[in-house]
Amino acid sequence: MTYLGIDVGGTKVALRAESAAGTRELRFAWAAAGTVEADLELLASQARALLAELPEPVVSVGVAMPATVGPDGRVAAWPSRPGWIGVDLPAALGEVFGTARIAYADDGDLAALAESAVIGGDLVYLGVGTGVGGGIVLDGRPVPGAELGHMVVDLHGESCPCGRRGCVQALASGPAILRRAARFRGTEVSAAEFPTACRTGAVWALAAVESACLALAAAVVGVGEALGVTSAVIGGGFADAVEGFAARVAARVADLARPGHPPPRVRAAALGADSSLTGAVLLARDGSTIMPTRVLDGTR
Repeated sequence: MTYLGIDVGGTKVALRAESAAGTRELRFAWAAAGTVEADLELLASQARALLAELPEPVVSVGVAMPATVGPDGRVAAWPSRPGWIGVDLPAALGEVFGTARIAYADDGDLAALAESAVIGGDLVYLGVGTGVGGGIVLDGRPVPGAELGHMVVDLHGESCPCGRRGCVQALASGPAILRRAARFRGTEVSAAEFPTACRTGAVWALAAVESACLALAAAVVGVGEALGVTSAVIGGGFADAVEGFAARVAARVADLARPGHPPPRVRAAALGADSSLTGAVLLARDGSTIMPTRVLDGTR
């Protein structure tokens, strides 16, 4: 039997297939302005290429989704891929994977679950990438409905595609950091050059990171005060690429702590940029036994 985990991002997708024959991975980029039809065709072709290397058929697929999916299974919001709004996600996934059992869940929830499986205990996870995903694990299970990227941490902050101002995502996502860095430097800044600029101490890069880390710290402290979690994990591809990113968040969390109330301990993701992908594989293997989710059983 083969279990397939898929981490769907705004600009790239990662797939991991696990079976008795071993583990195979494949990653690919997709155009930000791609159509739903083109996205699904690309996903199907890449999945076929990966699974052709394995002798056993896929019995279960777990999908980590960054989009907000309504109770009717339709995509309600996805700022980085607005063309997907209104798409029937179960039907779309069914077209790609046929009779395999398919389960999908929030990417931040799955990342939190995967990190909790590694480090243990209650935690809050914040993943910095195209957006800011997040999840909370209490007593070994994700807290459903936590949209941490849209916690408001600055009432007068930058506008967010969700319609608010000052959301964590508006201040601390990869694109938000790069836009701020470009303003400070006076020219465009690419994701490829930014980690090196931080490592070499470029003032404009460090200033852009500092604002993001303060926003993330405010979210960590808020969740810590509300729920008493003891650990905070900072992950996501953008944060993973910037040396010392989690340590900077930890420093800002310490600044915001109040006497007698130790804040959550901040650490970098144990799974690096692959927390959501690992969680997607867990979802494929264990389905609704590990978290509330939406499952397609192949009987459509």
